[in-house]
Formats: sequence, C-alpha cells, structure tokens
Amino acid sequence: MARNSESESNRLDEAARAGWLYYIAGNTQDEIASKLGVSRQTAQRLVSLAVSAKLIKVRLDHPIGRCLDLSQRLKDKYELLFCEVVPADPASQSTTLGVAEATAAELERRLDSREPIVVALGSGRTLRAAAEQLPPMDCPQHKIISLVGNIAPDGSASFYDVITRVADAVRAPHFPMPLPVIANSVSEKKLLLAQKPVQHVIDLASMANVTFVGVGHLGDNAPLLQDGFINRDEMRALIKAGAVGEVLGWAFDQRGRMIEGLTNERVASVALDRPAKRLIVGAAMGPAKVDALSGALTGRLVNGLITNEAMVERLLKQ
Repeated sequence: MARNSESESNRLDEAARAGWLYYIAGNTQDEIASKLGVSRQTAQRLVSLAVSAKLIKVRLDHPIGRCLDLSQRLKDKYELLFCEVVPADPASQSTTLGVAEATAAELERRLDSREPIVVALGSGRTLRAAAEQLPPMDCPQHKIISLVGNIAPDGSASFYDVITRVADAVRAPHFPMPLPVIANSVSEKKLLLAQKPVQHVIDLASMANVTFVGVGHLGDNAPLLQDGFINRDEMRALIKAGAVGEVLGWAFDQRGRMIEGLTNERVASVALDRPAKRLIVGAAMGPAKVDALSGALTGRLVNGLITNEAMVERLLKQ
C-alpha cells in the first residue's frame, strides 16, 4: 500500500511538471518528452492527467466581444453595478462551469487589494466550486464573513459551506455563522440570532465591501430540498405562494419580493436588503435558474451578476 501511494504521488509530480511545462512554459509535447526523458505518448498522457486530476487551472484573460455586449445589455436592463458574462459550452451539463472560475477570479481580484476589505459570502454549489479555484494567497488584512449558517439539518458541517474553504486558501480571518440555515421554529431562530457571536457576524456583514451569493431555484431538484433544509411539503407551499427562487434560504417571487410566512419565518441567514444597498454579486447559471435569477435581478436582491451567455440570452427575453 505504501509503495502504491508513493508511486501515485510520483506520477502526480510528473503530471504536474508536464502540465507546468505545457501550460505555463509553453513547451510542445515533443519538448516535454525530451526534458522529462519519456516518450511523446507518455508526455501527452501526463499533460492529460494534469488536467483530469485538476492540477492545472486555466483562466481566460481576453474578453470576448459577444460576452461584453451581452454584459452591457444586461447591465442596462437591470441597472447592474457589475456584470461578467462568460462563454457557454452547449454540450456541457455542468451547473458551474465557467461561472465558478470567473467568480474565483473576481474574488481573487478583490482580495488582492492591500487595503483591508470585508468580503461576505453565501453558500452553495457554485460558490463552493469557485472556492476550489482560488489560488493560495496571504490576506491577513481582510475579513471573510459568512451570511448563512454552516450547520446541516443533521447537525454536521454543511457540505457546501464556502467560508472555511475560502479562508483556508487566502489565509484571512473568517467569521462563520454557527447556525442552521433554517431553524426548527421561530422561537429557536430568535434565540439563535440573539447570541453575541452571531450579532457580531451580522454587524460585520452590514459593512461588507462586496458580497457573493448563489441564487437557487425551487422545485423537486432544488438544493434546499435535496440537501434536507426543507421538506417536500414546505417546497410545495413555497411554490404555491408564488416563490421562484431563493438567496441564502430566503424565498422570493418573480418580482423579487419576499414570501410572507412559511419557511421565511425561520430562515436564520443574514436578512437581505431590497433593494441591495451594497454590491451583491449573484453567481449562477443553468436553465433551471432563469426564473430565480430574473426575480432576484428584478427585485434588486442582487445588483451584480456572474453568469454565462446562454443565461443572459434567456434573461434578455424575460
């Protein structure tokens, strides 16, 4: 077992070196083969392994004209403060591809500031994927704040918690919300929010220079339901009440108005301003999220957006 582990480690080392030579140093596969003392076919396999093992992260720095045009049109329609549109892969089934990488790049750009800033984060699949794309940084001058609880319904740490992953990557002080996303009762929610550590996080969140949130859809395959934060009857009740999406667990309708009562009474996340008073960037893509994003933008729950061109085309038709 030890020998197998060592062999695998050596193989990844070789793949990482081949990947660096190809993507960073600009070597051809023949040059890589010569430098590593392997065949061209082996060099090709090592470069492929570097990609499949996620040892290489590729970032596109040249803006694409069509994406720039779509971005401006969406800014004009919804009066956005910030909008980045990335290309779409029509064949991909991913719900984060491109958007996660762009979100990571924007977060990295913000954290690169020497001046101290406060960054507030939501949770979810897109932001978690973005967190995994962040390079190692040293940012002790900044504060990373969570807007949503990091406790799953069974009491375990939420699988899609973002703040810890980001803080580990950038080595910045971070302030989690030690709460469930949705409390069991209104009285429990009041008790939890009254705790001093939680109040401190809420106060810090109000000072955020930039906020990144996911925008979730509702339905049978909605994250809130799949991850056990609400049950099927509660989901049906939200949809019957006109809900089309959620941000931080807060359900809203097609105009971005908060649903009265129901699970919103028990959401323990930081409350949303409507309209947003500071820069709040939503990161989302995929056909299932069109109505949710449209509602969040219409109600100005978010005033910034990172998405792909396919989503923008749909939003412009709304």
